[in-house]
Amino acid sequence: MNNILHLKGRFDKRQNPTKPGFPNLPTNTSVKAEKIDGLTKQLLDILQYWQENQKVIGGALVSVHYRQVIAKSNRLKTLLAQNNKSPNQSICGAKFVWVGNVAGERKKQKHVFTHFVNIEEIESSIKKLNDTAKMVREKFNGEISQKNITEIEISGFSETVISKKNFLRAVVDAYFVERFDVDTNTSKIEEDSIITIYKTGVETLSLLRGFGIDMINAKMIDDTTLRLTPDEVSILQEKAPYLISMEVKDFSEITLEDITLFDEEDDARVTIPKPQEEPIIGVIDTQFDEEVYFHEWVDYKNKLSSDFEIKTIDRRHGTAVSSIIVDGPMLNPQLDDGCGRFRVRHFGVATAGKFSSFTILKLIRTIVAENRDIKVWNLSLGSAMEINQNFISPEGAELDKIQSEHNVVFVVAGTNKGKHAKESYRIGAPADSLNSLVVNSVNAKGHPASYHRVGPVLSFFHKPDISYYGGDGSEKITVCEPLGKAYVAGTSYAAPWIARKMAYLIHIMGLSREVAKALIIDSAAGWNRKDDGSFSIGYGIVPRRIEDIVYSADDEIRFIMTGVTDEYETYTYNIPVPQDMNMHPYFAKATLAYFPKSDRNQGVDYTSTEMDIHFGRIKEKIKENKNGSSELKSEIVAINKNKQAEDGVVSIYEEEARNIFRKWDNVKHINETINPNARPRKVYGIGMWGISIKIKERLKAKAGRDLQFGLVITLKEMNGINRIDDFIKMCQVRGWLVNRLDVNNRIDIYNRAEETIEFDES
Repeated sequence: MNNILHLKGRFDKRQNPTKPGFPNLPTNTSVKAEKIDGLTKQLLDILQYWQENQKVIGGALVSVHYRQVIAKSNRLKTLLAQNNKSPNQSICGAKFVWVGNVAGERKKQKHVFTHFVNIEEIESSIKKLNDTAKMVREKFNGEISQKNITEIEISGFSETVISKKNFLRAVVDAYFVERFDVDTNTSKIEEDSIITIYKTGVETLSLLRGFGIDMINAKMIDDTTLRLTPDEVSILQEKAPYLISMEVKDFSEITLEDITLFDEEDDARVTIPKPQEEPIIGVIDTQFDEEVYFHEWVDYKNKLSSDFEIKTIDRRHGTAVSSIIVDGPMLNPQLDDGCGRFRVRHFGVATAGKFSSFTILKLIRTIVAENRDIKVWNLSLGSAMEINQNFISPEGAELDKIQSEHNVVFVVAGTNKGKHAKESYRIGAPADSLNSLVVNSVNAKGHPASYHRVGPVLSFFHKPDISYYGGDGSEKITVCEPLGKAYVAGTSYAAPWIARKMAYLIHIMGLSREVAKALIIDSAAGWNRKDDGSFSIGYGIVPRRIEDIVYSADDEIRFIMTGVTDEYETYTYNIPVPQDMNMHPYFAKATLAYFPKSDRNQGVDYTSTEMDIHFGRIKEKIKENKNGSSELKSEIVAINKNKQAEDGVVSIYEEEARNIFRKWDNVKHINETINPNARPRKVYGIGMWGISIKIKERLKAKAGRDLQFGLVITLKEMNGINRIDDFIKMCQVRGWLVNRLDVNNRIDIYNRAEETIEFDES
């Protein structure tokens, strides 16, 4: 086995060298004046509507329905623009709609963005469209094509009616926009619900009081998300149905294990040594029983009001989860992971049965803020309801926000479905948290458990992330509950095993949460991974033993790198890879993880920052400049043929970028399939490989700067030869500081760091 290497050195930085291009239509497309007239009529109707209602919210809400899933570069450029600002800045919501159903399947996915603007912006947009339609009729016989726009760029344009910039931008806007509308929410709501309203020009408390809804701060999660009764929702729907952006039930039924069996004949008292200075994992769950054999390992805090009567059933789930974290390998020798035991700080936030999402949301933030020493949190509570495909749940969004603000990671159970649920039953909150490590369950044979639920999240994001053994059928997980030893099944009991591994990597191995998450996912994906089209097991099943994560095979070179993205591009072209007869005999893979900020109000455009990774050999080519000169330029030949953001004209549609290159996903895993007939790669130049991470922002420029990332790269030698020593020497020559992640040394360092030193006062 080879040690994993940690490469430390300098990453180069550079600003985005490209400038916004000339507005143009896609190749071989056109826009007719009649299409522009139709959009104008829709805006006129919307204008009339808001002239009567604008005082209520201090402006106007306008929904823009696009013809497809739209890239940021193809969103509105001039229509609904405010004071020469980008229309992007007025977006207050985003969702998907599906049209053209065929045999019950969604055929085409489209973007819908909701903007909050002033009446003047609508009037200005109407004028631009009228002027544009007039020019299209007078100059282009009622239809302007992509070829016409190219000719305008070359030959010029008469600006007597409208400026060339606004004309071209309006034409392109008209092409991509299908229609304008004022969307409303009139769904029947019969339970207390968590409602999110669009952010408008009026403060939320004042706005709702104007409708006769009395609010207090205690009922609000943030400035746009609040808890309302059915009567209050009904008032809002009657007086302002356009305000409701998202709604979910507040009281969710906890998804617990399908079957629990007790071993009534096993009366032997289990013993356990006293805890020392083992790492602590935080558990947020139902209550804990302080009479169990491992109670000294658990610091239990009941966070519910004293008005709640705690019964034995309310302690079962939480106690069982903590028993795996503390003593899982003793209870389940077949799943011994080599991680040892962990202490637990257990917070009881719910009872068995139903729980209030609103209450738990309030509690989780306080709990994490008051326990800064805990880096890994296990959350095995989940809703029986399916997630919505157009927005993140309030619980998931709160976990994401906490993780982007604090240096912590949540390991979340993928939730269970009942016996009579449909086959493809979507996961429940908070398993839609994108920053969290979401764990589904598999049976002993590695197949999805009978109770498993599926992703994706927001119709695109890979969830669950990974899978592990949570018991199924006759092969269950052994736990300790208040009544003694029990045999259970559920994703609740798969997640704690991963929390143990994450805590080991962070506390014992001293890795960042970004690298730890990337290592877990990379180890699950392995080689020859096929995309989980069913969204059942995520990137794969995590190995049982920690050694299979912290070591690599003898024929592999695995190294980790960390960095901070403080410019548009963070890169290095300085990774030397050993050669054999002027060839590179390797398969390669890489996993990138980061914890971006997010905005639930943006709906399906939830994550604010994209890291686009390019990894592969460095090739030099001659670039011809516009002034006739030429220069030698280096480029990365990416192992996954990623052409995004490369120089020159590269046509990659937004849906393709998302599905193939995982654009906007906060985990990127790229890998090559091991093929016994594969041939070694050609060496370019002196044989350097490179990494480039480019940043894209959805709303505010530079909002994702100073964002940390963790990167795991593996090179597998095609002929089984161990070349790691050669790699280390070559890296050192190139200026890299190379550290071997030696497990025994790390354990020794941790133990010494946790020793209690007693001073002799004499």
